[in-house]
Amino acid sequence: MRWLLPPGIEDLLPPQAQALEGARRRLLDLFAAWGYRLVMPPLVEYADALLTGTGADLAQQTFQVTDPLSGRLLAIRADITPQVARIDARDSDPAPARLCYLGSVLTAQEAAPGACRNPMQVGAELYGHGGPESDVEVLRLMLATLRSAGHDSTHVDLGHVGIFGGLSRAAGLDTDAEHTLFELLQRKARADIADFVAGLGLAPAMRDWFVHLPQCFGPIDRLPALRAMLPGVPEPVVAALDELETISHLLLRFEPQLPLFVDLAELRGYHYHTGIVFAAYGAGYGQAMAWGGRYDGVGGVFGRARPATGFSADLKRLLGAPAPQALPVLAPWSSDPTLTALVERLRADGRTVVYELPGSDTGPVGARIVQRDGGWALQDAG
Repeated sequence: MRWLLPPGIEDLLPPQAQALEGARRRLLDLFAAWGYRLVMPPLVEYADALLTGTGADLAQQTFQVTDPLSGRLLAIRADITPQVARIDARDSDPAPARLCYLGSVLTAQEAAPGACRNPMQVGAELYGHGGPESDVEVLRLMLATLRSAGHDSTHVDLGHVGIFGGLSRAAGLDTDAEHTLFELLQRKARADIADFVAGLGLAPAMRDWFVHLPQCFGPIDRLPALRAMLPGVPEPVVAALDELETISHLLLRFEPQLPLFVDLAELRGYHYHTGIVFAAYGAGYGQAMAWGGRYDGVGGVFGRARPATGFSADLKRLLGAPAPQALPVLAPWSSDPTLTALVERLRADGRTVVYELPGSDTGPVGARIVQRDGGWALQDAG
């Protein structure tokens, strides 16, 4: 059974590998057209660098080994985002930086039962601009990425971590209480939330904020009504709601047909995001296909705390079943210069041509090169 792979680790066989490589080339061309420059961080780094800042949340997902050369602890990346922050921090140019990446990562745990633990992470990040325009640009690029991978019918959920964070600070919650409410909101357990906040000694208005928050979701045109469910919230929460409204309006100018939803209790990446958070969903996908948000100051641990926003996805999950590949053209084994020239022309035109090896099975082919009238001609295999 030596051919068995560890749980969640998978090979890509020729059809899947070819489809992924084609998608990779299209996406890198797409990113380049938007001005995003490719970076290629290493698969392994010193653990104290890779698990710094936002990377600290990845500690449970990260394999660590001892480097026999330096004696220091190394980490195999489970996410490329912290590495891109390090790369941006090395550059002193004050202008916004648009960076993209595509590479393998390895996770110690499955995100869901049976999920792949060696995804192909693709993403883009925009550093150095803190306005809603950069968030909208990243959202539009995420949608373009999904369309390039064949997903035209998607919807996007928007949230803002500043809403829950602002309510928690206004209520004076300690770390334990905030963590408990965080877990309950993740499950939208409204009855449990009501029971929990009743014992915190909060003012009635503050209790209502947390009880109503799990209900604050729906199509973007319901945002005014959702805001009305949280009367009297403090100014930082008002600012977060205003920012959410501004970004949604800007995005819909570019994507007027996009199904856009809002969830004021969305807490994806709460411990490292600093503003808007978002995720894209599509038919047949039980989990998000792509996700991202704003994480200002992510490069601070590397000496350069700039505004930052971005998205990422697993390219393997985006592709689905590969499209059928065209059958090859079979050429006879011959060194005839005329035949060689024909084979080279066909390959230059994008056809796959294989030589018939003596004594071997040819397998299915779409066409054959045969001798005809003293030369070589292409003949349909049928």
